[in-house]
Amino acid sequence: MSDDDGDDLDEAVTQFLAGADSVYEDYERGYTDADAALHVLESHLNELREAHEES
Repeated sequence: MSDDDGDDLDEAVTQFLAGADSVYEDYERGYTDADAALHVLESHLNELREAHEES
């Protein structure tokens, strides 16, 4: 793994955490229902998984 790969993975983790926090906040405030929140969280997980596999 090169430094660039590590940087890319770090960025993917940062984006995942920000996205996950946003989903939880929206759910807690009642802006989205559980199914929609899980769908969005799943898409964030898929993006993180892809970044990990590419590193």
